[in-house]
Amino acid sequence: MCYKLRNEFLEIAIADKGAELVSIKDMKGKEYLWQGDAKYWGRRSPILFPFIGRLKNKEFVYEGKKYPMEQHGFARDMIFTCVDKRDNEIWFEIEDNEDTYRIYPFHFSLKIGYRLCENKIEVMWEVQNKGDKAMYFNIGAHPGFNCPIDEEEGKEGYSLEFNSSGNPKHYGADNQTGLRLSELKELQLENGKSVITKEYFDETTYIFEDRQISEVSLIKPDGKKYVTVSFDMPILAIWSLEKANAPFVCIEPWFGRCDRAEFEGELSERECNIVLEIGEKFNNSYKIEIN
Repeated sequence: MCYKLRNEFLEIAIADKGAELVSIKDMKGKEYLWQGDAKYWGRRSPILFPFIGRLKNKEFVYEGKKYPMEQHGFARDMIFTCVDKRDNEIWFEIEDNEDTYRIYPFHFSLKIGYRLCENKIEVMWEVQNKGDKAMYFNIGAHPGFNCPIDEEEGKEGYSLEFNSSGNPKHYGADNQTGLRLSELKELQLENGKSVITKEYFDETTYIFEDRQISEVSLIKPDGKKYVTVSFDMPILAIWSLEKANAPFVCIEPWFGRCDRAEFEGELSERECNIVLEIGEKFNNSYKIEIN
């Protein structure tokens, strides 16, 4: 089932599967969100929970027991319940069940909200520990945006603008294992911008850690911004596929990330965990502005 919010600037659609944002249109009907195509990437804006990226050996160890876990966790494939809908805001929720508990031994609730305010979409998260022990998790966003947005043949000549002070440093992810590589590189910016070239996404993923960036814009070849994502999160990933010049760019604010290739340890020892004590809640949000 799909739900819609609309104002005088935008119309957005959210699916109950994954509480996933599946459309962002302006009042002229122009679509800004990638619409999914299995030829490249079949999703649009999945919620990453309770893990981001891949775990070492596709599993984690908790209290001496191994648990299998697929990339980006399971929330993106679950059916959420719509628990509140108003003119400009909507909320969805899932809770743990027997199936989730078998692979993630924690009792939780996850709420995802969307709010429209003029030409901005606020995406809101709330996680509550409903169990009797500390809970470890990650949560992240993965929205893909059409790039090119107009009639160009490819995204070459488009730019990403970062509000970084200086040239931000980033890690990559191994194309085969999906694990974070150890080499730290520097992205060269000119006036805060990085021009997308044919080879730009050969490395596939840029992972910026340590709160270097809190705002990213996609810019057309003519210099006009058309999407800005703003957030207060420790990690940002930028991702696309060079395969057939895939016509999208993902701007991904994260609380957490994939394991390092060298990581060995239990769940409690994972880097970038969020830890919730009994009964505690975690809240955060990010914004998408359509220019």
